[in-house]
Amino acid sequence: MSRPLSKVAPKWWDYTTLDSELLADVAKLTADDLLALSRPGFAVKFYDTLEDFYLAEALEYIDAWRQSTSDNPKGICGPIGPTEQLPLVARLVNDLDLDIRSAHFWGMDEWVDDQGQPVPVDHPLSFAKADMELCFNKIRPELRMPVSHLHFPTGDLNAYSAAFDQIQCMVMQGGQGEVKHWAFNDPPKREAPFIDAPPPASEYRKLGTRVTDLHPMTIIQKARTSGGGQVALVPTRAVTVGPVETWKARKVSIWQAGFHDNPFGMRLTTFMIAKKIADSSVPMSLLAEHDNVQFNFFRHGIGVCETEMH
Repeated sequence: MSRPLSKVAPKWWDYTTLDSELLADVAKLTADDLLALSRPGFAVKFYDTLEDFYLAEALEYIDAWRQSTSDNPKGICGPIGPTEQLPLVARLVNDLDLDIRSAHFWGMDEWVDDQGQPVPVDHPLSFAKADMELCFNKIRPELRMPVSHLHFPTGDLNAYSAAFDQIQCMVMQGGQGEVKHWAFNDPPKREAPFIDAPPPASEYRKLGTRVTDLHPMTIIQKARTSGGGQVALVPTRAVTVGPVETWKARKVSIWQAGFHDNPFGMRLTTFMIAKKIADSSVPMSLLAEHDNVQFNFFRHGIGVCETEMH
């Protein structure tokens, strides 16, 4: 039997096509229930203040870069969303006099323009621009890595992907969007041969770094969080790191302060990963098959799933 049509975008797969009983059970989970969903290979951590939350996220950069040497370089793949950790990373490197010249960094994703090309660094929504302005340009020149160690998914995408084989990615960080993605690994379109059911997890995991169309929910969210609601300004395509590269990272660390996804969404992916329910209509759930995943929550951002009129 074919699964229901999406309530948001009928030509796409997304979490609204899941079994209604699963959705109802997830909505009942309390914050303490989420914490109890930790299992071997999947850790759930809470932080009581935003200061502690973003500092812990920044320290993942420091921990990864501290392990890097000239003959055994290591790096971290980081998100735009959240970004609050980035200035803290620069501050820590400078104040600790941490020499990170051997270390590496991968940007997760970038917008693509109407000609199918990644947007330039001077584009107002450029992710590479944000990384440079919020973090790397703030690090003292004698401490920071050379530009050749900064890997953004622009230009030669094969070379970008190959860097994950050449340098150990210690941590791939991410946020979670309302369509339940990390980077821009959005749910697929509902088209042949996957009309009645979304692609199996094994098929989705074959996707590497690529240019991809964005789910309508992602476009609306990005307009809300980054463009003051100006949907017309948000590109409809992006280039993204894929599951292929993600599974080469030693650890996947997802940071959720409650700003980029809603109370229900944060519960859904936590539950699916904990119970090893991998469904490509919920791309984040595929991390159930990775052997070292950590979900980090600002406790007061978890909220509740209750019907309330405003």
